[in-house]
Amino acid sequence: MQEEENQEDSVSESQEQNEEKKSKGYWIWNCFYIPIHWFKMLSREMHWSFVLGVVVVYGISQGVGGALAGVGTKYYMKDVQKVQPSEAQVYAGITSIPWIVKPLWGLLTDVVPILGYRRRPYFIFAGLLGATAMLLLSFHENLHLVLALLALTAGSAGVAIADVTIDACVAQNSISHPSLAADMQSLCAFSSSVGALLGFSVSGIFVHLIGPMGVFGLLTIPAGLVILVGFLLDEPRMQNFSYRQVNQNFVDASKAMWTTLKSENVWRPCLYMYLSLALSLNILEGMFYWYTDSKDGPSFSQESVGFIFSISSVGSLLGAILYQYALKDYAFRDLLFWTQLLYGLSGMFDLIIVLRLNLKFGIPDYVFVVFVESIGQMTIRLKWMPMLVLSSKLCPSGIEGTFFALLMSIDNVGLLSSSWAGGFVLHVLNITRTKFDNIWLAILIRNILRITPLCMLFLVPRVDPNSFVLLPKESVDSKVDMDASETKNVELISLVHSVDDNM
Repeated sequence: MQEEENQEDSVSESQEQNEEKKSKGYWIWNCFYIPIHWFKMLSREMHWSFVLGVVVVYGISQGVGGALAGVGTKYYMKDVQKVQPSEAQVYAGITSIPWIVKPLWGLLTDVVPILGYRRRPYFIFAGLLGATAMLLLSFHENLHLVLALLALTAGSAGVAIADVTIDACVAQNSISHPSLAADMQSLCAFSSSVGALLGFSVSGIFVHLIGPMGVFGLLTIPAGLVILVGFLLDEPRMQNFSYRQVNQNFVDASKAMWTTLKSENVWRPCLYMYLSLALSLNILEGMFYWYTDSKDGPSFSQESVGFIFSISSVGSLLGAILYQYALKDYAFRDLLFWTQLLYGLSGMFDLIIVLRLNLKFGIPDYVFVVFVESIGQMTIRLKWMPMLVLSSKLCPSGIEGTFFALLMSIDNVGLLSSSWAGGFVLHVLNITRTKFDNIWLAILIRNILRITPLCMLFLVPRVDPNSFVLLPKESVDSKVDMDASETKNVELISLVHSVDDNM
């Protein structure tokens, strides 16, 4: 009897172990199957090559390429051009100017077709512009600073133009597949986040192995893929298009945007968004120089800097998840109050590390900086998400895409003001390549200014995120004529199909 009981116990234990293994295997299978099934669904509904196009622009060009360009440019300015941190801060603002004029790129892709196409030529132009700029930077060791800035700005323009053009493609597919609009935005965000995580993870390694100029050479690969997207784009050609209507379309769109901006419900939140960004001084270049300094700073290597930025991008992703599942239903003014306050307080961690207080508590520099950067990126994302939602609520019917690009440009002007003001503070406090005595004061000034936008929250409407900010009577009907073919799905024709046609 006892032997039979032992056999039954062993059988039951083996069954439990098998069930546990099956459940673990089922969970692992789901981790891979669900994303694959999602990609297959999007490819089936909107053509696989459209999904590929989004991955190329958002994931490879902006994600991986943006991360490599960010780290590479920092070391290029520091080690190759040998500029001061205050100058590098100003130059970083200059290279972001193409993102400020995003409405111009949007209007061009909407109302100015080239050879009968609205999207394909702009992808090709963006890729050629970026590839040419990166080749110039990678081949000339003693490139003059002015030419280097022009090349970096041209490369930034190439990424910005590709971004606006793919946004137009996503908007077209959102019209033809309204039930998948949220999935397309998730695809864009997922591609960008994963690309940035991958790019930052390898950026420091590549800078160490081939140097910043070699990294610029690698960036011709994302630009080349953008060119490929332009050539493969299957876009219906416009027949008998009259360029005489282009001027009228520009005038109508400009009038509609100006009429909307004059509304009190629009300009007041826009003013807050600009001030909240402009007053948050950007002194990242000064902190980067201090991070890599061997005398006063922790002397991080290129690999360490890349890994720090990669882990901080995880903090940004966590902030987006936290907003989506816990904070998205809070009123704009209430949520912006707490996120702005948290943003200001989180900056105090930088003060702790530059005063070397973390070492007194036995916390290594690398561990503490990883923690600080992760918290900082998470708070930036939490602060940015409600502003994006608010911006979408301010867009009038008929010119949503162009007006949203205009609002993003206002935010980019705020970021530019923040960058230049931060460079001015670094210059006044005499923070140089080798002198960091006053960097603690720059951090303190920055943190105080981060909290000042709390006094301007009265500019933000106290409304629920699920309600309208603009009343229906305040909506502006756009008179811009759009071709009927714009509502059709944009597909990327396959290479095999192209070869078959030529045969």
